[in-house]
Amino acid sequence: VAVQTTTARRKRALLLETVRTLYERKSADDLLYLVLVLIDACVRPVPRVSMDASGGSSLPLVWCMLTNCGREVWDCVSDETCRAALDCLAGCGLNDQVCSYQCIVSYESELFEKFSKCVLQKHNCMRKSAKVPRLPEVEPMHEFRGSALTHEVAEEILIGWLGEERHSWKVVTGQNAAYDVFPNQHQIFYRGKRKRSFWYDPVFQARTFDGDLVWRRRHYRVRRGRSPGTFHFSVLDNGVISDEYWRIADAADDLSWAVLYYSGAASAAGQAYTGAVFVSRTGRWPDDRSQLERIERAHDKCGIKMWELFEVENYECEDAPLDPLEDP
Repeated sequence: VAVQTTTARRKRALLLETVRTLYERKSADDLLYLVLVLIDACVRPVPRVSMDASGGSSLPLVWCMLTNCGREVWDCVSDETCRAALDCLAGCGLNDQVCSYQCIVSYESELFEKFSKCVLQKHNCMRKSAKVPRLPEVEPMHEFRGSALTHEVAEEILIGWLGEERHSWKVVTGQNAAYDVFPNQHQIFYRGKRKRSFWYDPVFQARTFDGDLVWRRRHYRVRRGRSPGTFHFSVLDNGVISDEYWRIADAADDLSWAVLYYSGAASAAGQAYTGAVFVSRTGRWPDDRSQLERIERAHDKCGIKMWELFEVENYECEDAPLDPLEDP
């Protein structure tokens, strides 16, 4: 009985510490995860939470890694940068996507990508999964310049200023503390050579743990959603596939700004997320301040208040690697 009582106390203490940690992060995703933790502990099991809390049984995890990915594991732990990425990730708390992605962008390398692709994506040694969040249900804009929005026009909105600029858009503010806060975020949307092929190359700067600013970029395949103004994105990010569902919440007729909402999941990493970016041609707020009310309404329908947004650091940077990765 004494052992059971001690175990119960430890579980309660761990639950309280987990709840406190998630609450103190003050992000929408972490507050939602906090609710799932409480449901898992007090009502019924929540698979996503149960998998994260267990971290995977160590013996099956090690066996999976060594039998399926021995070469990738050895190459990673033998390399200083790749080993630093693993050490950094091991120090991140439960569901701490801010910490995890900061580790990844700071130490990303070809060896780390091969390690993650084998251990997580190909063999799922951590036994994790996650689904793209379905809530909130954010409707895309339905009209643009007085006419019904079409798939073709929606793509043109995403392409934005590309041609007149080297980018489509620059991010002014973002809502997700893990993915929307990087300096000098350039969005590059463009059509490919094949029929209906469409690509998205975000290019941004990341501040490493050493304080250095380095350029990073990703390469997404984009497919039209069922409704105009909705899109399905997929990307291989450091060895792990992320699937995302994007919506054009609103855009000014003169393309001076747009609000883009997304929800996504890196299933093999057990991470689901949501966010929104407010974009403009220059990365600055529009000169026409009368637009602010409409911009606020666009965020409102995404379930986002203006005080939740992070202002992105933007400045002139001629060295940005903005050439598209596919032939347009």
